[in-house]
Amino acid sequence: MFVFVAKRIVSLILVLWIIVTVTFLMLNAVKGGPFDRERRFPPAVEKNLRARYRLDDTLWQRYWAYIGGVVRFDFGPSFIYEDKTVNDIIRDNWAKSAMLGVISVLISLSLGVPAGVAAALNQNRLADQATMFVSIVFVSVPNFVLAAILIHIFVNKLRWVPLGWGGPERMILPSLSLSAFSLAYIARMTRASMLETMRSDYIRTARAKGLSRTRAVVRHALRNALLPVVTYLGPLLAAVATGSFVIETFFGIPGLGRYFVYGIENRDHGVVLGLAVLYSTLLVTMNTIVDVLYVWLDPRIKLGAA
Repeated sequence: MFVFVAKRIVSLILVLWIIVTVTFLMLNAVKGGPFDRERRFPPAVEKNLRARYRLDDTLWQRYWAYIGGVVRFDFGPSFIYEDKTVNDIIRDNWAKSAMLGVISVLISLSLGVPAGVAAALNQNRLADQATMFVSIVFVSVPNFVLAAILIHIFVNKLRWVPLGWGGPERMILPSLSLSAFSLAYIARMTRASMLETMRSDYIRTARAKGLSRTRAVVRHALRNALLPVVTYLGPLLAAVATGSFVIETFFGIPGLGRYFVYGIENRDHGVVLGLAVLYSTLLVTMNTIVDVLYVWLDPRIKLGAA
């Protein structure tokens, strides 16, 4: 276990360093800076701003200064939001993105897994065909298209719910838009895995010994059939916890996704880099947790092999 955790920590550090370096170099390769706008600042003001944010330093001076800040968990100031640091933006807005993400994941799991199991147990019947048809639609339709359709119907036409962020009624549409793809993907994945598991020798042996179909599914098949779903949950949780850029922008949710989009549009390098590091940390951490869950779900998998 110690060796496994040590390898994961080294991998985490290496992946984060690569992502920070590549993102930093890509942002600095783009022509223009955060203060190059249609309405230019007076030369003296722009000079002071560039000195304040060390934009006149060489590329490598700024790179090593930023790496030092990341090590101290200090992502520096925002170029656009006055008197705000990137840490302030993350602290004040992460909860909104996380809440939206958690609700979306719960919807995906609570509907996707049962739908996939039901489809597998009723293969080639109406329930299976209906589940697969709906899942194909949800997988094929981009979430921003679904968001636009839901806004047009339930906000503009029926006026059942308002846009923005606030009460529980405002979470319904963005949660459904964000969870549609993952719900369908989990349903299809669960169905395929369940069909394969139900054909396994140990399931046939359990049925031959008199175990009912329901008990065979609950006690044996479902646990192993969920392995692919657990694998998918790692990147899914990391993605939704940091916010969906498009969904948050569509529904006017002041989460991290919207700040990331605005950061790219306005060349706010501090915000873009800080959120990239946050997302990468969550992604690698979630994948490590998934590896441990793999061992719990299937004892045949060893930590050394993982």
